[in-house]
Amino acid sequence: MLPAFLLGLTALLGLAVGSFLNVVIYRVPRDESLVRPGSHCPHCGSAVRNRHNVPVVGWLVLRGRCADCAAPISARYPLVEAGTAALFVAVAARFGYSWELPAYLYLAAVAVALAAIDIDLMRLPDKIVLPSYAVAPLLLLPAVIAEHSWDAALRGLAAAALLFAGYFVLAVLPKGMGFGDVKLAPLLGFYLGWLGWGSVAVGAFAGFLLGGVAGAVLLVARAATGKTRIPFGPYMLAGAFLAVFAAAPIADWYLNFLLPPTV
Repeated sequence: MLPAFLLGLTALLGLAVGSFLNVVIYRVPRDESLVRPGSHCPHCGSAVRNRHNVPVVGWLVLRGRCADCAAPISARYPLVEAGTAALFVAVAARFGYSWELPAYLYLAAVAVALAAIDIDLMRLPDKIVLPSYAVAPLLLLPAVIAEHSWDAALRGLAAAALLFAGYFVLAVLPKGMGFGDVKLAPLLGFYLGWLGWGSVAVGAFAGFLLGGVAGAVLLVARAATGKTRIPFGPYMLAGAFLAVFAAAPIADWYLNFLLPPTV
């Protein structure tokens, strides 16, 4: 059983990272600096006081309104912070004290930012995705050295190339997906390939399954039409994390479904 210290530490880290991700989600698509100016109200421009900048708590204390102009503050801010903390705790529970943990925490942070931006603007910014091509291998390098995980690294590179090729073909087809999804695919392929080919298969399939189900629900609810563009990045990311947490039992269930054991 994992010590409460690790889970508590990753929860606090997730809250802090989530607070920073709110800045990333707002400013990166607008090509604004992540450093200057400091946190401020987008309505009146007043700086956010330090005591109000505490993740989740600050929003609750202010009752969702700016302390200066009383303009409403979106509930997304505390949801991003709390959601990042929850995802960090889940990743820590999955990997424990391991060399892989920092790399998958980084993926969790990137996933939250990309999903939110894609939902808002139908974009997966290169400023987040492309640097991750270098960050992910660097964060997993200690695992390669300490655990001699060369096979996992090579499998990750092969999976990255495979998913890139597959998504590229889908993108060039008529009415294909966006090239932002194509650029995200190798990153997810590398992380899933590190865990195994079963994770690659489950993660890739789950992304399409979740996206298809969501699209069908929107059509039935008449919240979308056949011509409505739906961001696919969040479903790619959700499918990848489903594989990170549960690829083995999902794969076992599927194989048993196809080939039920004989008595």
